[in-house]
Amino acid sequence: MPSAHIDTFAFESLPPLDAQPDYLFDLPSLQFPAQLNCAVALLDDAVHVHGWGDRPCLRAPGIVWSYRDLLDRVDRIAHVLTQEMGLVPGNRVLLRAPNCPMLVASWFAVVKAGGVVVTTMPMLRAGELATIIRISQATHALCDVALAAELRQAAVEAPVLRAIRCFNDSGSESLEHRMAGYDVPFIAVDTASDDTCLLGFTSGTTGVPKATMHFHRDVMAICRCWPPHVLRPTADDVFIGSPPLAFTFGLGGLVLFPMSVGASAVLLEKVAPPQLYEGIRDFGATILFTAPTSYRALVALGHDLRTLSLRKCVSAGEALPAATRTLWREATGIEMIDGIGATELLHIFISADEAHARPGATGKPVPGYVAEVVDDDGLPVPVGTVGKLRVKGPTGCRYLNDDRQRTYVRDGWNYTGDAYFCDADGYFHYHARTDDLIISSGYNIAGPEVEACLLQHDAVAECGVYGVPDPERGNIVKAWVVLRPGVSPTAQAVRMLQEHVKTHIAPYKYPRAVCFVSQLPRTATGKLQRFRLPDSSELPLEVS
Repeated sequence: MPSAHIDTFAFESLPPLDAQPDYLFDLPSLQFPAQLNCAVALLDDAVHVHGWGDRPCLRAPGIVWSYRDLLDRVDRIAHVLTQEMGLVPGNRVLLRAPNCPMLVASWFAVVKAGGVVVTTMPMLRAGELATIIRISQATHALCDVALAAELRQAAVEAPVLRAIRCFNDSGSESLEHRMAGYDVPFIAVDTASDDTCLLGFTSGTTGVPKATMHFHRDVMAICRCWPPHVLRPTADDVFIGSPPLAFTFGLGGLVLFPMSVGASAVLLEKVAPPQLYEGIRDFGATILFTAPTSYRALVALGHDLRTLSLRKCVSAGEALPAATRTLWREATGIEMIDGIGATELLHIFISADEAHARPGATGKPVPGYVAEVVDDDGLPVPVGTVGKLRVKGPTGCRYLNDDRQRTYVRDGWNYTGDAYFCDADGYFHYHARTDDLIISSGYNIAGPEVEACLLQHDAVAECGVYGVPDPERGNIVKAWVVLRPGVSPTAQAVRMLQEHVKTHIAPYKYPRAVCFVSQLPRTATGKLQRFRLPDSSELPLEVS
């Protein structure tokens, strides 16, 4: 299909065709035209085709934007990007902000202008941002002014980022000030349906981020698979949730899915359980997206949850314990919708609606997708046997310039890195991760990245990091540390190492448990055996 990209970095960085998965477009709703801009399909068409211009689209404390309001701001930002910041189709644009309406407007502006959006976690530090900039070769950035310091430091380390504009700022060089100079519609770039529009970053198990590449058609495909067949939202629904928009779980649940049906979404900058509860109550939210940890915490607040306006609750980001499902149903009367997705496939591909939910089971393949559980040779295993989960559908893994592509995609299938078994009724049951990724409270945390950070501290001689079960968070990050001579294993040392990690990488990655050991389990060749860390003999802690 004829690409609209002038900057061809994304096309040239795609995996070769023989390393990409097979794509399935069997559903009638997945027949896409050759030319497609998903920003037009989701926003411009909402106003000019569906007649939703006056409907509320985005809500935040003190803010309600209609679809027409959002479109006006998107067009103004697109003009600033192209006429003042030099954006050409195919350029990558990094976005940095907490969940807020201006982040959504920036997202659509980049995509409408033919750019490739790279949304980042607001908690990332300069070093992490610099790595993302270098991998994506991001040339432009739009940033909340409150988070600009780390980004500007990252730009020094990664000078390919040449243009930064800040929003939520009253200065003369702010994005809002520049937007005020444009009051005419922006003509969307006529992108190909298989032009890349989005890079989603995932840490994997090594701590070296991977950029997953998604097309305009992928964005529309996820809107036409899971939402209409499992969630079944209506235009009157009000979506709310905790995941950042940098997570594709959050992007889908708080932006793409509500806008695909003319509904609205609440965007909260702070989403700890008390703030999430208040947001649900104050905005009359009807559909909630969050991780199992948050559902348990909401119940623990002690409020009468049955008085809330919620009618549907979605759990993803980590495995949903049967006990949490039961706890939530008893507290609210609502049966949770569970699901598993992956950044590589953009969103949920196995799930079950309320009527077909089973405790302990994730669900069945979402229409549009197929899934299997196989052994190490890629052969289907018998019913009830744990094996490797592999998936096909309209979306699939495309890593940007990364040799790990051929590990994730084999024989046309996406191997998700999850161990599952399938029961006699076709329900898929989660067993464990097949790699070293730690999923804690819905966050994906690479153990080796935390190890590398700890090893930067002068007190640490060796360390190993592994995920251990936790009733509240699913898993927590635990570190086993061999201290350098002269350093005592004290409670103060624990706090010192935790603060070190919080300071140097995203705070959610810090080890919530630290123990000191005399040695780490290793193979004869010296390779760390992380799975044996929980059996290590811990040193007595000296409390000072």
